Amino acid sequence: MSSVNPTPLDAASAAVMGNFDHGLTLALSKGRILEETLPLLKNAGIELLENPDKSRKLIFPTTHPLVRILILRASDVPAYVENGAADIGVAGKDVLMEYGAQNVYELIDLKIANCRLMTAGRVDSAGNRQVPTAGRLKIATKYINLTRQYYASRGEQVDVIKLYGSMELAPLVGLGDLIVDVVDTGNTLRANGLAPFDLIATISSRLIVNKASYKRKQAVLSPILADIEAAVG
Repeated sequence: MSSVNPTPLDAASAAVMGNFDHGLTLALSKGRILEETLPLLKNAGIELLENPDKSRKLIFPTTHPLVRILILRASDVPAYVENGAADIGVAGKDVLMEYGAQNVYELIDLKIANCRLMTAGRVDSAGNRQVPTAGRLKIATKYINLTRQYYASRGEQVDVIKLYGSMELAPLVGLGDLIVDVVDTGNTLRANGLAPFDLIATISSRLIVNKASYKRKQAVLSPILADIEAAVG
């Protein structure tokens, strides 16, 4: 029987595996947040030693000997920071509001990955909303908590359908009357015959810190936070 030998880790990668309590663990998510956070981290002397897009690794060493970076799903970042698996993290305000994070400090609005959380739906050729006027609306979204809170604040009872992606498809095939999702340019909505309707919240990415880490690791954390805040301006 053949076996597959694991590829040996280089020294830098091996150094950030396992227990890293002497340093800082930073949780990020791939995509726009990662791309727009990297220049801010560079101002604090923190740069990745390899490109996450070209690696299957989830833990990455950096140019700062006391900082490693975890690459996670965006929705998991608050949980890692809240439970101390990461000391600091960057998460969209939409994720923080949807999932909550009780054991963290939200320290810096990084003013990156800006977008809007909105309702959206179908429109006719004149741009008028095509929304049923009778019965309970069906809302398709991955933001089930925020959606319920929003419609409750308006005194409306709705049926919320949990989806994980491709929200724009729901009104087109009758799964939902409306969607709730983040909107940047609106191009994806328009390409599918939809339009943004009502603003629920303005979103940007925030730097969050585990409360215990904030107290225990001030010597390492404080200058990094100061450099990031200076980069934000």
